[in-house]
Amino acid sequence: MATYELETPIPEEAVRALHVGDTVYLSGLIVTGRDAAHKYMVENFIRAGVVPASEQALYEELKRLLNGGVIYHCGPVVRQREDGQWEFVAAGPTTSIREEPYEADVIAHFGLRGVIGKGGMGPQTLRACQEYGAVYFHAVGGAASLIADAVKEVVAVYKKEEFGIPEAFWVIRVEGFPVVVTMDTHGRSIHEQVERSSRDVLNRLVSSSTI
Repeated sequence: MATYELETPIPEEAVRALHVGDTVYLSGLIVTGRDAAHKYMVENFIRAGVVPASEQALYEELKRLLNGGVIYHCGPVVRQREDGQWEFVAAGPTTSIREEPYEADVIAHFGLRGVIGKGGMGPQTLRACQEYGAVYFHAVGGAASLIADAVKEVVAVYKKEEFGIPEAFWVIRVEGFPVVVTMDTHGRSIHEQVERSSRDVLNRLVSSSTI
């Protein structure tokens, strides 16, 4: 296990050099996106025959930000200062598995290099990580205020009125954002290993209790 400092946009070769268990400190621009954001991207951009004209500007901006970039499963707590600028008060990760129906398509279409969340994701996302060169970064749950310290600037926000604050696309600049690689480009997933080990233990317990 090694420690890396990476800045977005992240080159593919840098991501493919990472392995499960590595610690990474991320810097640069990242984008938050939860359920509504993922559903929106898939329905309006990825699976739509033609991107609606009204959404074209946002589509181009997301393509720029997410190509080589990172999406963060986060519903932040924010406040607006007197000067009108937004800042993050808390920025803890949300459970990622809800995005499993969408994430592989998002990785493939936008050229994502990283997904941040908690709890891990499933086989579709793991295959996309292998094929397209992306990793899943696990952020520490329960440390929302601490993680918010790594958010140095809110650069922009999209779909806030339509989706609400937690579900909006927040574009943030981070410095030294601490994460751990738990799904890599080599087909390894800590979450899959833990689930398999837990299932084996459960089966042994069940078997012994029926003897």
